Amino acid sequence: MMRAMLGFPHVRLRRLRATPALRALVRETTLSPSQLILPLFFNEAIDAPRPIESMPGVSQLPVSMAAEVARQASKRGIGGVILFGLPKTKDAKGSSACDPNGPVCRAVASMKEATADLIVMTDVCVDEYTDHGHCGVLHQTRRGLEVDNDATVNILSQMAVLHARAGADIIAPSDMMDGRVGAIRTALDGEGFTQTIIMSYAVKYASSFYGPFREAADCAPQFGDRAGYQMDPANAREALREAALDENEGADILMVKPALSYLDVIAKVRASSALPLAAYSVSGEYAMLEAAARAGMIVRERAILEVLTSIKRAGADMILTYHAIEAAEWLNA
Repeated sequence: MMRAMLGFPHVRLRRLRATPALRALVRETTLSPSQLILPLFFNEAIDAPRPIESMPGVSQLPVSMAAEVARQASKRGIGGVILFGLPKTKDAKGSSACDPNGPVCRAVASMKEATADLIVMTDVCVDEYTDHGHCGVLHQTRRGLEVDNDATVNILSQMAVLHARAGADIIAPSDMMDGRVGAIRTALDGEGFTQTIIMSYAVKYASSFYGPFREAADCAPQFGDRAGYQMDPANAREALREAALDENEGADILMVKPALSYLDVIAKVRASSALPLAAYSVSGEYAMLEAAARAGMIVRERAILEVLTSIKRAGADMILTYHAIEAAEWLNA
């Protein structure tokens, strides 16, 4: 009898959906500009924005624009920016990654001078700096050419210190080398950067959704792929091992990348760790939304905000998204 009384018509879930004000009042997941991080590509070989064909609305930028971009991002209240660098010259070892006058270091310094409030993060990986496009130094093994884990970690540690010295608030290693978080923490602390935060790309899959990024960062592998160091898309339990290792090595923030195809993994990592959790809505996800909107298949603003909300709902505290500026404007409206 009691069970019947608690059912229809006494329980009508539509009551709480009747008006925008009611829906807002009981909303379980909310987005704010402060939770969004904007990826930026600084190319030291250009003096004007260079549109990225596969990512409509996104461009490589000259370092001279860094200060103005920082002011615009700060004005919209987004949580921060993350910088990728494209050097003038590349070689097999990614030597230009350790140039203190490289595009990332110069852009960081310019941004921090322009606005002290904006959180500036830097991607730490050598794929943009190597002429072969892989995320580390290569060596010959019985299986052929492979990335040398430990030699690469040494370079990443040097990069991290240079970026911190330039003023970066957060260092974000994205290479997926074993042990790099601990090595970077040791290097930063040894140089006095004990307050510099490490946001580890702890769970980064060998995804097909990175295609447009490789045009944006000019880092497509010249042979093979990155499946030997990035994670197998079929694995979820392994993600928890990766996240736990990076947490134990001193990561301050964990990240899952990509986001939209890995919402289950975001939820699992969120449940397993108390660290702040980031998720990267990658270039392929961006490009799909833009293509569908241009074809008239979706309502662009609603679809973008729905995707971002789904990532937040899965458990991400912050989202790296190429839509950060526009989304912030919509959320602030």
